[in-house]
Amino acid sequence: MPQFPLIDTHVHLWDPARLRYPWLAGVPKLNRPHLPEDFRRACGPVAVAKMIFVECGRDPADAQAEAEWVADLARTEPRLRGIVAHAPLEQGDAAGDALARLAALPLVRGVRRLLQEEKDDAFCLRPNFVRGVQALHAHGLSFDLCIYHRQLANVIQLVRQCPDVPFVLDHIGKPAIKAGALDPWRAQLRELAQLQNVWCKISGLVTEADPAAWQPGDLRPYVDHVIECFGFERVMFGGDWPVSTLASDYPRWVATLDQLLAGCTPGQLHRLYVSNAEDFYRV
Repeated sequence: MPQFPLIDTHVHLWDPARLRYPWLAGVPKLNRPHLPEDFRRACGPVAVAKMIFVECGRDPADAQAEAEWVADLARTEPRLRGIVAHAPLEQGDAAGDALARLAALPLVRGVRRLLQEEKDDAFCLRPNFVRGVQALHAHGLSFDLCIYHRQLANVIQLVRQCPDVPFVLDHIGKPAIKAGALDPWRAQLRELAQLQNVWCKISGLVTEADPAAWQPGDLRPYVDHVIECFGFERVMFGGDWPVSTLASDYPRWVATLDQLLAGCTPGQLHRLYVSNAEDFYRV
């Protein structure tokens, strides 16, 4: 385990009794409240000093309500230091009012508009969407990219059109870990990493592997490649709790990543687990 308290840049919290999460109906194991006290228990021996909440796929109409609810939770959960909220960026210039309302909440640091389930892999290149992403800069907001690996080529084109926006790639771009496939993800990740406004979360790997049978060795080539591409200057730890519980408990994921990083210097580990998150999300 890390020898210091870490920052988790990817925590989900929800209460289906308060807001609507249509996707939870298909995942019975997760279809119940997951609140800060549940996360605290799930962490076990892992010391988490700060956490970033990431939007949870609630009904799009509830985006502002979700951000306000989490901001309210932060009043009694001091570890909640940042919010990545949903915004309708596909509306282009018309998304400005929604962005302004979100940016008015002191804890909002960024936006995630889910792309992974879009049937059109080029959705992120639609002119209105590109304009919506470009508008984040004026509000001081970053963008979390949540995609499947097949969408990487288009995401590279999106990022090239938004040089003023800080991006972070969630879950290392969801490569096909269960199948053991590295290409073309490997080459495309290297190309994306050449754009200096892009960072990468080492998160979500266990659910892209075989949830019931994964081993640390299955994840090693992917973690190694991320570090090779982004260095320790632009990578961050993410737990992806509670989605990650479909494949692992929280301490096992942290211990596995720590094992895969054996041999790294204390300074490198501190950047990955703490200081990069502080810099990117301003916490």
